[in-house]
Amino acid sequence: MPQISKRGEEMPASPIRRLVPLANEAVRRGLKVYRLNIGQPDLPTPPQAFEALRAIDRKVLEYSPSEGLLSLRKKLCEYYHRFNIDVDVEDIIVTSGGSEAVLFAFMACLDPGDEIIVPEPAYANYMAFAISAGAKIVTIPSSIESGFALPPVEEFEKLITPRTKGILICNPNNPTGYLYSMKEMLQIRDLVKKHDLFLFSDEVYREFCYTGAPYISAFHLPDIEHQVVLIDSVSKRYNECGIRIGALITKNAALRRNVMKFCQARLSPPLLGQLVAEASIDASPEYMLATYQEYVERRNFLVDGINRIPGCYSPIPMGAFYTVASLPVDDADRFCEWCLQEFEYEGATIFMAPASGFYTTPGKGRNEVRLAYVLEKPELAKALKVLEEALAAYAALGHGGKPVAAE
Repeated sequence: MPQISKRGEEMPASPIRRLVPLANEAVRRGLKVYRLNIGQPDLPTPPQAFEALRAIDRKVLEYSPSEGLLSLRKKLCEYYHRFNIDVDVEDIIVTSGGSEAVLFAFMACLDPGDEIIVPEPAYANYMAFAISAGAKIVTIPSSIESGFALPPVEEFEKLITPRTKGILICNPNNPTGYLYSMKEMLQIRDLVKKHDLFLFSDEVYREFCYTGAPYISAFHLPDIEHQVVLIDSVSKRYNECGIRIGALITKNAALRRNVMKFCQARLSPPLLGQLVAEASIDASPEYMLATYQEYVERRNFLVDGINRIPGCYSPIPMGAFYTVASLPVDDADRFCEWCLQEFEYEGATIFMAPASGFYTTPGKGRNEVRLAYVLEKPELAKALKVLEEALAAYAALGHGGKPVAAE
């Protein structure tokens, strides 16, 4: 038998989707599964998106330009200008989702053996894309006790080597919901400038910042605009994950030329998705505000409910629609599997993402889970009750662990 690739063997399984077969089997057994594992919003897509889809009148569904439709890129410029992000049409390359933007950024910026510094826990697919590029993720830990705040800048500097090519942040953060302050962003900016690094900034959740302070983009940071690679997507802000439209934005012309080679190799981003995305940018302020307010209410409800369960703790996330919570279990991976395979409460169970998959440091996150508050509050209430009952039953089996409390 021929050998499969070492790269494929090293590729981590998704902590978000790895347990899907167990969830599907639970449904086949007749159980209701509360799916808090994945950031798939249940809120409606803007009506403009469906109007655009129904209005398509073409005889041929042709290739689009490799960099994306000009009309969409012009519309995206209008969108970014609302956030005081000063970009031009030529700075924007449309991608097949934010995931492809990350992959192409890594492929275009990094050589095999190069290193990127990433705060952990981090979105698990960053590790997968780094492996695809032959690069190495070097993690810097944040902790649930501190609400996942960034470590001191001195800790970043200790990790910089001759192979370091960049720092990657997700702001607001997936999986923690942490929102970086201006002070933290400026410290990162100083490091990027001092050591001549790229700053990869994943900003797909910019609409969902709950502090009231102005949103801080990497493009707002002075004197590093040609080192910034902004990653974006319409999936979460317009509740249209399935159209697979994202963007890579940079003012670095040499980098754009490199990225375009990968774009040309994959031919073009989805035509229908681009038409829908372009129309979605005209979503009304009322639509955007209603989405925002709904997530604020869900966040407050879920975090309060978690912290009322004995032994559980979640900091209050200030952005996105996720939180990482510690549970009184000895192994969250095993507990999440057990919930889907062996537990039910009143005909239901719960599907969570084990947080260990968002860490690369061995042993980290073993009693933590990521929860996405993408269900209505009545459903969240039922999910919390199932979780409380599951923890009690699991403890009775002798699988308890030490809870992590806030400082």
